[in-house]
Amino acid sequence: MFNTMTVTKAAGALIGALLFLMLANWAAGSLYHVGATHHGEGEEIAQAYSIPVEEAAGGEEAAEEQIDFAALMASADAAAGEKEFGKCRACHKLDGTDGVGPHLNGVVGREVAAIAGFSYSPAMVEHKAEAPAWTPEALQEFLTNPKADVPGTKMSFAGLRDPQARANLIAYLESNP
Repeated sequence: MFNTMTVTKAAGALIGALLFLMLANWAAGSLYHVGATHHGEGEEIAQAYSIPVEEAAGGEEAAEEQIDFAALMASADAAAGEKEFGKCRACHKLDGTDGVGPHLNGVVGREVAAIAGFSYSPAMVEHKAEAPAWTPEALQEFLTNPKADVPGTKMSFAGLRDPQARANLIAYLESNP
């Protein structure tokens, strides 16, 4: 079936291919270098470019604190809030029935964790002591980042970053008693 010449040819082809790959790797390595060069100890490596980054004290939190919430609520658009509610619709309903999350009819002004029969997370039940009612201000803070406001909540929503979008959503929820 196989004679020694066939085995010798196959071995030669394999060894030749490996030799070609090793030589191609050596040639490419001499042309192109990736990674740190071997400089002396503690010597800084020259960068092709650098991007200056300003250090901000407080970062995003400082910008959030400067929001005039009353002005946002005064200019809030319930129709735009209805579009924002599309992000909530997967878990919450406005027809008085509970879904994955509790229904949001009359949520503005309602007590926290107050829907009878809904299984709230222990974190949300404990949050009731900090904020007993869902005021527009409490909703504004909660909708920014639910997991940061109520650590341990079952709500997996990342939050709304845009303050005007949050105000629009709260205005829409206020219009649905």
